[in-house]
Amino acid sequence: MKELRPASLHSLGRVCRKTASAILLTCAVASPACADPLLDGGKLVLTNGISTIEGASGGGLAAWSTIAGMETDRAIGISGHVTGIELADYGWQSHGVSIGVHDRVELSYARQNFDTRKAGAALGLGEGYRFNQDIFAVKVRLAGDVVYGSALLPQISLGMHHKRSLDGAIVKAVGARSASGTDFTASATKLILSRSLLVNATARLTNANQFGLLGFGSPLNASRSLQFEGSLGWMLSPRVVVGGEYRTRPSNLAFAREDDAHDLFVAWAVSRNATLTAAYADVGSVATFDGQRGALVSLQFAF
Repeated sequence: MKELRPASLHSLGRVCRKTASAILLTCAVASPACADPLLDGGKLVLTNGISTIEGASGGGLAAWSTIAGMETDRAIGISGHVTGIELADYGWQSHGVSIGVHDRVELSYARQNFDTRKAGAALGLGEGYRFNQDIFAVKVRLAGDVVYGSALLPQISLGMHHKRSLDGAIVKAVGARSASGTDFTASATKLILSRSLLVNATARLTNANQFGLLGFGSPLNASRSLQFEGSLGWMLSPRVVVGGEYRTRPSNLAFAREDDAHDLFVAWAVSRNATLTAAYADVGSVATFDGQRGALVSLQFAF
């Protein structure tokens, strides 16, 4: 047998190292059996929900137990949204981003912008005055699954939304006790595939005035109260859902009552990663102006 010289051994080792590196690179890029991708996009279309008006995943008005992004329990998901609402006397817009981790934890941020338009002059704020709010949220899935598992066990999640008005002096001038506050939610959501029906119920502990845009609580009522959010959706096809939502709200401010809100929506998965939602939304009375209802349009991209 021919003896290998040191130079030959060095060349052989170099070839082995290059081959091993090529195998590892190919495995990481092309073979799920070797390494799970960071963004696997494995969820069924629409089962991640859409972005709520407060940035977390759910319906347009109601929080759901869903986790943002298209990831499974082995990966990370991300989503971003922009939403606009045209009301009778006001305009409302939000945009934000969410991150889902292993379909277990959700982190989200949203900025809300509320345009008073001509109503601002009647309220003594000046025409076109804008209220702005930042919302930071976290959600944790405790049990169950929206789609899989027992039909009697929904997906259950707990959430926390910290809201901070950027107009502290103004919201206190209209009667709010504080310019910042925190909502706590408990949600249960289930998609009943045999009936193509999605059901959600959420309990929210809050003292937000107009979702927090007019601050939190009042000098006479600073404590949080328990409110309810419910959603029903029917899947016309794997890519289209129609439904409605109802959300109760506290009425804390002395100068203006606050009504419950509801909507009727249609969500269309344009592709696996893009969802377009249109809705008729009614939020009742806002800062003494009754009949605030109109169109909601939201575009979400999720991976």
